[in-house]
Amino acid sequence: MRKKKRQISMPSDEQVREERKREAYRSRFRKTLLGTVSVLLVVAAIAVLISTLLLPVIQVAGNSMEPTLYDGDILVLIRTGKYNRGDVCCISWQNKKLLKRVIGLPGDYITIDEEGNVFVNDVLLDEPYVSDKDYGECDIDFPYQVPDGKYFVLGDHRLTSIDSRSSMIGCIEREQMIGRVLFKAWPLFKKENR
Repeated sequence: MRKKKRQISMPSDEQVREERKREAYRSRFRKTLLGTVSVLLVVAAIAVLISTLLLPVIQVAGNSMEPTLYDGDILVLIRTGKYNRGDVCCISWQNKKLLKRVIGLPGDYITIDEEGNVFVNDVLLDEPYVSDKDYGECDIDFPYQVPDGKYFVLGDHRLTSIDSRSSMIGCIEREQMIGRVLFKAWPLFKKENR
């Protein structure tokens, strides 16, 4: 038996050009895909660093800040070393994150009367963010002086909020402050039926 010789045909110049174009396209596609994935990974890493170190994001749990903030709202905080009266802040207390409003600064004298009116250094505090004033759960004596390096904080829903009026929480140290609320990220608009 004779073996049949296979004929090998050379590709035409046009076929070679087409194959080179396909290979060049595949190479460009791989490079573009790899570059895009690399950029996305870097952007994601930067976003994680920013949100961890500078602008943490938290979700509201509970009703102690109603009507200002509601359960489920998503907030962006800013880490800062300076807090002012009226700032809504996130604080760390016993491995929990609480949202409260700064009412008294270090050295201030705080008094709350039976109707729930708050006085700071004998001046009635204007609180348009509180819908129902209430004395709430309070086991400290007034007038109360805020210790150095600490802040007196209250929730806006005074009837249910557990805050600096309770010796269980007391005044908050600067180291417990996670950050000040910068803005509400979600929901974008206030819902009227809450």
